[in-house]
Amino acid sequence: MTGMRLRSNRKSARAARLVCTAAVLIAFALTSFVFATAPASAERVGGIMVPGFWDPKRRPERPDLTRLTAIRFLTEEDYPPFNFKGPGGQPIGFNIDLARAICTELGLTCTIQVRRFDTLLAALAENKGDAVVASLAITPETRKQADFTDRYLRTPARFVAKQDFPPDDVTPESIGGRRVAVVAGSAHEAYLRAFFAETAIQRQSSLESALMALKRGEADLVFGDGIALAFWLNGTGSEGCCAFRGGPFAESLYLGEGIGIAVKRGNDTLRQAIDHALFRLWEKGIITDLYLRYFPVGFY
Repeated sequence: MTGMRLRSNRKSARAARLVCTAAVLIAFALTSFVFATAPASAERVGGIMVPGFWDPKRRPERPDLTRLTAIRFLTEEDYPPFNFKGPGGQPIGFNIDLARAICTELGLTCTIQVRRFDTLLAALAENKGDAVVASLAITPETRKQADFTDRYLRTPARFVAKQDFPPDDVTPESIGGRRVAVVAGSAHEAYLRAFFAETAIQRQSSLESALMALKRGEADLVFGDGIALAFWLNGTGSEGCCAFRGGPFAESLYLGEGIGIAVKRGNDTLRQAIDHALFRLWEKGIITDLYLRYFPVGFY
């Protein structure tokens, strides 16, 4: 495996391992877990909760960039709205704009090279680029192949229900006995079984089939990837039927550490420079502007 993308349908081997280890960890998790979690520096802008992952008290220092004149970013163009091909054939998206903002903040030249997703980390190791910005999940597997900056985004899990579903906070007690559709074999299913075991879990073959069950009234809620659900709610497929309920839920054991920018192992100067730039972009509100531009329905 050369890398992992933050995808809405998490049917990976890692998810399977989490199911197996859940029984061992459940006693500790249930006593220490806060069900609805939010990033430390989240802010509400125009009714949308915008996540932030930087501690204002921990300001990353800007390293000496004397020997650094450019950053060669590697990306792909098949994961909208993060990376996709624009009208002129050039890559655009949240990650692309973020990469360009990083270079502007650091005063460096920025180039962006498109490659197939599953070749990105190999190309980085072969020095065909300096950094990968492609919604790459920070996992034990990817850490073996590259070093990562601080995370700049994280996909929480969310519940979706019809508009008339009670808007109270979703807790294990409040939805006990409710029918919850979830993708079979996913990390989201493992999470439900660990923390919402009293619900009537409906295993579905895909997120699309889970959402159809909700629309047909065969399920009371759907539990899944917050980004995918946000775009469904904002699209024509939902027909305005539904809304988020409860959450967000962001337990890293089940739902991952988030996404970061990968650099070649040992390239501490570049990693620290990007961390400095990310903090400054968040501090200036630029990352907030990008989030609002690309995610019209917030997923937090």
